Amino acid sequence: MPSAKALLFGVLVAIGVAFIAIWARQPRAPGGRARPTPKDVAIGFVTNFFDTLGIGSFATTTSLYKLGHAVADENIPGTLNVGHMIPTFAEAFIFIAIVEVDMTTLVLMVVAATVGAWLGAGVVSRWPRARIQRGMGVLLIVAAGIMAARAGGLWPGYGEALGLSGVRLLVAVAVNAVLGALMTLGIGLFAPCMILVALLGMNETAAFPIMMGSCAFLMPAASVRFVRSGRYDLPAALGLTAGGTPAVIIAAYWIKSLPLAAVKWLVVAVVVYTALAMLRSARREGKPRGTPAHA
Repeated sequence: MPSAKALLFGVLVAIGVAFIAIWARQPRAPGGRARPTPKDVAIGFVTNFFDTLGIGSFATTTSLYKLGHAVADENIPGTLNVGHMIPTFAEAFIFIAIVEVDMTTLVLMVVAATVGAWLGAGVVSRWPRARIQRGMGVLLIVAAGIMAARAGGLWPGYGEALGLSGVRLLVAVAVNAVLGALMTLGIGLFAPCMILVALLGMNETAAFPIMMGSCAFLMPAASVRFVRSGRYDLPAALGLTAGGTPAVIIAAYWIKSLPLAAVKWLVVAVVVYTALAMLRSARREGKPRGTPAHA
């Protein structure tokens, strides 16, 4: 009889194949650019490389898009979910295979995040531009705070448990559902999930299959809605996929250690700048036409 882990892998493969089939059938915008540029691929490589090392990819990708004016603000959430999906599949396969974790805890937290993302994407995909900018601005500030706490060694210590039960399991499931919904606004699940696992007394390494498995399952659920609504940038998403997939493999199997303290603080600074830029853009979007820009 197949193990729970083997069944999980089988479901993950089936979901991935189904999503790729749906994505391939969606019509492209007439005359629109369909191929990613080298810049799109480079962004995918860099962000997913550091994602595999635990930094996260959503906030960093958003920062690069915002700084380079590469993707329209209202299309960023969909682009993040669609483009990072396949690299996240690779992460999930690798870390679920090599890291020991209680399968009941893993499966329940994955399901919760997926349901949260499905419900969240149904709302976010219909939001107007200014609302998305405000939401992403606020959540990026939250993400920067979490990153700063981690970089400064201020997050709570980890325990030794490989699984949860009782009230702690219920809390983990409820919070992971919320994190799944927030991911559709462009805030990554990795850092909040690591802090959640720490607060609940689990072992540090157990966070990796949980957070990567959660993302691997929730991103197709969210991405289907973004793809069908057209609220994403196709070339940029393809660039994230093309550059990100080999980056995950390299980071997981080749890079064993890397001094990331300076990189983490740099990411915090860039994310704060991006959050403020998003909020400023939302303020301009919300003004009536003809209002002076400096008002």
